[in-house]
Formats: sequence, structure tokens, C-alpha cells
Amino acid sequence: MDGTNGSLAPSIDVKNLSYLFPDGSSGLKDVILDLPPGSRTLLIGANGAGKTTLLRLLSGKRMAPSGSVSIAGVDPFKEGLEGVTYLGLEWVLNPIVRTDIDVPTLLASVGGDYYSDRRDQLVSILDIDLRWRMHAVSDGERRRVQLAMGLLRPWTILLLDEITVDLDLLSRSNFLKFLKRETETRPCTIVYATHILDNLADWPSHLVHMSLGRVKKWGSMEDFNVLADKSIQTGNSQLGELVLRWLQEDLDERGPRNARGSQGKTYQSYEGKGGYGNEKKSER
Repeated sequence: MDGTNGSLAPSIDVKNLSYLFPDGSSGLKDVILDLPPGSRTLLIGANGAGKTTLLRLLSGKRMAPSGSVSIAGVDPFKEGLEGVTYLGLEWVLNPIVRTDIDVPTLLASVGGDYYSDRRDQLVSILDIDLRWRMHAVSDGERRRVQLAMGLLRPWTILLLDEITVDLDLLSRSNFLKFLKRETETRPCTIVYATHILDNLADWPSHLVHMSLGRVKKWGSMEDFNVLADKSIQTGNSQLGELVLRWLQEDLDERGPRNARGSQGKTYQSYEGKGGYGNEKKSER
């Protein structure tokens, strides 16, 4: 494990976690995980695999069965654990970041003046122009500001649900380097669900493979014998080839989507501070 402060960082423990959606359909089945302190975990799986549901349960946004989820030894739903930051779909749909407002005002609203050094670092890393008005920028530029807002307050657990999709290649690379440096220089732990593997070959310390609400495989990069700095004849990294193989295996096992009901869920609307919309079926 890379984190130099890993012994002080929180672990993530999941034991026999099963979860049903309000309509009675299955979200997760018997999930078991043990992600060590200071780890950087990639959460891999096809749309509808259960990644978003797992991240929301880890963050305490949804209540997990008693004793099934522990963050640094604490139930995140019951205790409201400080230091857990979850950035997912409903977070990026916050309408405030699409209004006629300037970047400094937004950053100040989430503690930018107090965490001024961290604010300036994120502005530089994400190449943010402080003169931007949020109603007049591109989706990629808006996402950079949102990331700065979400990461401005120091966190100990960071749960990311495919939130770099609008970033260009360089911005994503710099952002991932920042996250890696965080785990190497202070006590924190990251779980990142993504389908985009650019610049990720040497980023994760651990992998989790999900399919149809179950964890099929999990472990360290060494467990999977993935050599981060090697590429093979296709031009993909070994990580990329491993993920492609996993996803093809999942497709072969479940068959075409039109032959079965989709199990995926998403969360479509943002209802103000701390508010989340109704769950809807989708192919996420």
C-alpha cells in the first residue's frame, strides 16, 4: 500500500451486505469487502452492477442493515461520520452551479476563505479561471469548479461515482495525480467508480469487480498480478485488458439486457441541501 500515513487512515469494512430498493427489487447481494487504510480502490462493473448503490450505502446516504457497513469502525448512517465525502450524480445536478454566479463566491460558500491554501491548490490543479460565470461555461469547466467545491474541505474517506466524465484528458490526469498524492501525504482512503481508465494504470492500489449487485472479485493490484507500467500489444494497459475481460465475462454470464429486467438504479433529482430524488431504474 502506497499511503505513507495509511496506518492512521480509515478502513472500509463490509460484511454480508444485502440491500433491497423500496420497490422490493434487489440492489446488492451478500457483499463482503475489506479495503485497508490509505487505499485507492477502483470500483469496476458494467452499468447496473450496483456500484452507485454500494457507494451511497458506504457514505451513509442510505441505511444499510445493522452491522454490515463500517467506516473506521463506525456505522456511517447512524453516526453521521465526519470526513466522508461522496460525489455522485445527484451532487453534480445541483442547480446552483448553473446560475449566474462567479467562481470565488461559490468556493467561499463551501469554506474557500478558511481553506485558502487548499482552494488555491485545487484552482491551479483543475485549471479554473476565477473570472468564470457559471451559467456561461462548458460542462467540463463547470465540472472542474464542482470538483474544487467538493474537495475543498479535507476528507478522510472519498467516494467518487463517475464524476470525471466531462473533464479533458489533461485535467483528469492532473486531478488523479492530486488524489494519489493526497493518500500518500495524509491519512485518507478513496473508492472511485469509473468506466474511464485513461491515466489509471498506476493509480489504484486495489480493485473491486461488481456484477448484478454482487462483488465477484476484490483485492490488491498485486493479487491480480497487474503491472501498472506495462502495456500489451493492443495498446491497453494490463489494467485495461483485465477490466475488458471482466466486463466480457459479465456479459457472457447475464446475456443480452433485453432478455431480462434491468437491475440498475439511479438517483435523478436534487432536492436542495441534503435532499435526494426518487430512485429510478436505469442502466447505470
